[in-house]
Amino acid sequence: MSAGAGPPGGTGGPGGPAAAPGSGRGPAGPEEPADGAGPGGRPAAGPPDGTPARRLTWHSLLVTPVVLALVLLATYLWITAVPLDSIAENALVGDTVRVRLWQHVKLTAISTFWVLVIAVPLGVALTRRRLRPAAPVVTSIANIGQATPAIGMLALLVVWLGIGPGTALVGMVVYAVLPVLSNTMAGLRAIDPTLIEASRGIGMSAAGTLSRIELPLAVPLILAGVRTALVLNVGTATLATFVGGGGLGDIITTGIVTQRMPVLVLGSVLTVVLALLVDWLASLAEQLLRPHGLETG
Repeated sequence: MSAGAGPPGGTGGPGGPAAAPGSGRGPAGPEEPADGAGPGGRPAAGPPDGTPARRLTWHSLLVTPVVLALVLLATYLWITAVPLDSIAENALVGDTVRVRLWQHVKLTAISTFWVLVIAVPLGVALTRRRLRPAAPVVTSIANIGQATPAIGMLALLVVWLGIGPGTALVGMVVYAVLPVLSNTMAGLRAIDPTLIEASRGIGMSAAGTLSRIELPLAVPLILAGVRTALVLNVGTATLATFVGGGGLGDIITTGIVTQRMPVLVLGSVLTVVLALLVDWLASLAEQLLRPHGLETG
């Protein structure tokens, strides 16, 4: 045997190169753990596959409110730095802005409440066997309500109901009922019929099937419709000023009529911030109220 030749299995021998220490290959190294396993074959720390992701993250909780707060702060600093004449000061005097903002919030909340009271039960009823033939007619009527320009609808309602916040609320409800109604019907129709048959087969009543199976499965689509209706109502509430309903529309129209840019900008910024805030809150509610079984990994 020539010098430098190693034993069989050693370096340069017939057995091939020896494994480096800690490489995980060869008889001297430990076995390579399987994917996702820790030392010794034990499962690695962390959630198992298929575990639903967290519903709320720091990004969804902080980014939107922080941005909106910065926008409001910048608007406040700009308004206080710009010299205002007597007309602009009279438009913003005292607690005028706070009162108009509160009126806007009330119009949005009350109209959305009535949209839910009307649209969700109606959508459920129209998916039942007896009332199913009436669904196209009711949907077409709701479609007409949203297809009509909001300002034209409010003008027609003034002829019927007169001037006041009630007229604005009726117009807002008519305008926003379609998204919730159509999403409720779509969510209930998308449920697998075999699930309903199985529930009835184990003895559940029709009401129990609706409350424990159908509505929970339709929650994501229903909440998406509610979110759309909320944003629509925030925008439509600005038109309540034309029928004596108050709201931030009073500040916007005052800025337009008097040609005072600070007044117009303040009313517009508050409306946009309120719409984005409502949309953010609705998105959080949509994530929190979604059934756990519908979460994706």
